[in-house]
Amino acid sequence: QVQLVESGGGLVQAGGSLRLACAASGRTLSTYTAAWFRQAPGKEREFVACISWRGLRTSYGESVKGRFTISRDNAKNTVYLQMNSLKPEDTAVYYCAADRNWNSYYITSQESEYDYWGQGTQVTVSS
Repeated sequence: QVQLVESGGGLVQAGGSLRLACAASGRTLSTYTAAWFRQAPGKEREFVACISWRGLRTSYGESVKGRFTISRDNAKNTVYLQMNSLKPEDTAVYYCAADRNWNSYYITSQESEYDYWGQGTQVTVSS
């Protein structure tokens, strides 16, 4: 079992930046594909970004490409999401997720593939 805890959310003005962190405990995050999803009020949860366990591959949702960057530090058991040029439509609860997979190139944007989830961190972007 791995437990995930997100941090770094908050209130920021449009055009600003935030860096989210997802810290794992219980087990090492190595060999876990990791991802960020988000859910805005009244909307379904949306894929944001994912990264393979060695960081060799990444993928991004269309709405965040070129603005967000996912990264990881397995030595620190932490996955990050750097969010730049934030827009009001980025306002949501951001969730970290992990899926055990030995394939160092494996990534997936499918929510159903992730077995472990954090509680989420609120990001609010004001106009």
